[in-house]
Amino acid sequence: MKFYGYFRSSAAFRVRIAMNLKGIAPELAFVHLRRQEQVAPAYTRVNPQQLVPALVLDDGTALAQSLAILEYLEETHPEPPILPRDPVGRARVRSLAMIPACEIHPIQNLRVLGYLGTACGQDEAGKQAWARHWIDVGFTAYEASVAGHPQTGRFSHGDAPTIADMCLVPQVFNARRFGNDLTRYPTLMRIFEACMAVPAFDQAQPAKQPDAEA
Repeated sequence: MKFYGYFRSSAAFRVRIAMNLKGIAPELAFVHLRRQEQVAPAYTRVNPQQLVPALVLDDGTALAQSLAILEYLEETHPEPPILPRDPVGRARVRSLAMIPACEIHPIQNLRVLGYLGTACGQDEAGKQAWARHWIDVGFTAYEASVAGHPQTGRFSHGDAPTIADMCLVPQVFNARRFGNDLTRYPTLMRIFEACMAVPAFDQAQPAKQPDAEA
């Protein structure tokens, strides 16, 4: 397999964690988002959505969208599992994962912030305030969903990492870059620290990628 990513991409970060946990070591390719390499014709042929990550299988099939790739990895490499076995648990994990992956990240990612500047006249302070606001909205919901819940354990669901944690952790890295006050989310941050103590999470962080920049 060949994995296309960018060190600072939250979506690619999610998939790196899962591949680390499952012992999958694909060939790596790097798509520099700030240099607009994602819109180049060669990469557009791989992923017409012009986003990272993309995972190209051995037969040439290209998969896009991090949540779809995570589900594919779970179905084809089921050990260790990253979704619970029971249907209700699986639904809860997917619901939690969608808070950062679908409610926060899409409206504070690089291309959205760029559009706020070029089309809406927002300066850097305005873009940063926008990002912090939507992170806080999502993190407030995540905290309320895990704090005191009987199925919350060491991690977001139980005592083993799931897709929910793989979506949460990259968003915490983003929140730190944008300057959010994370003391407001004690359960969320307890889970984050538990995740980062797991080598698969630690080795997937942006600063430890071959294409990392200061």
